[in-house]
Amino acid sequence: MFKKKDTLYMVIPAYNEEENIADVIKGWYPIVKKYGSKNSRLVILNDGSKDNTSKIVSDLKKKMPLLDIVNKPNSGHGATVLYGYNYALKKKADFIFQTDSDGQTMPSEFKNFWNLRYDYDMIIGHRSNREDGVSRVFVTKVLKTVIRFAFHENVIDANTPFRLMNRKSLEDCVKVIPKDFNLSNVVLSVVYQKKKYKVKYIPITFKPRQGGVNSINLKKIFGIGKKAIYDFRTINKNLKKEGLK
Repeated sequence: MFKKKDTLYMVIPAYNEEENIADVIKGWYPIVKKYGSKNSRLVILNDGSKDNTSKIVSDLKKKMPLLDIVNKPNSGHGATVLYGYNYALKKKADFIFQTDSDGQTMPSEFKNFWNLRYDYDMIIGHRSNREDGVSRVFVTKVLKTVIRFAFHENVIDANTPFRLMNRKSLEDCVKVIPKDFNLSNVVLSVVYQKKKYKVKYIPITFKPRQGGVNSINLKKIFGIGKKAIYDFRTINKNLKKEGLK
């Protein structure tokens, strides 16, 4: 007998990605089609884009039955990722994978993650050799220090947009995160460790942005960081309610 395929939902947030989105979809669509069940989906979360992102996805959807688009008001990357996780859980996905729409990650590296899906609750990429600029590397290092101070956890690469999670663990961890939270992937990585879920880090390739303009600049990063100080307190309160310190 053939083993039933798992339902895989790939969630990809997109904001003004008309230069990248077609190539990203064409790269990831064969992956969800190959590894997931017939109920699996590649979900583009259009975060209020002002360009042709929505139209490009809608046109591709006509020839790609496993491609879905969710158009939503702009709320930022972190909140959109969180929206995508909850969307996939409502659709009863067995496994949820998240990556970004800027073409920095490689679909060919997904297989290694998928092969380990029953051994770990979350498998996450480690950007050990990043090609996206010194400022981004600096922000990641600062973030790692802030996490250690705020949560007393040493997280290897908390914000990597290349992660595969099983339904049960994600459902348990995501409830700790408030709606519209800016750094949802960061906190999710922390919560997985706090709750002692089995997490595996695998080195991945992380290329420069493939086109378009990065919507995150130093001013926005500073603003997100300032808000994170308050938000991390909220997360800690939620963790304490569950008996986690």
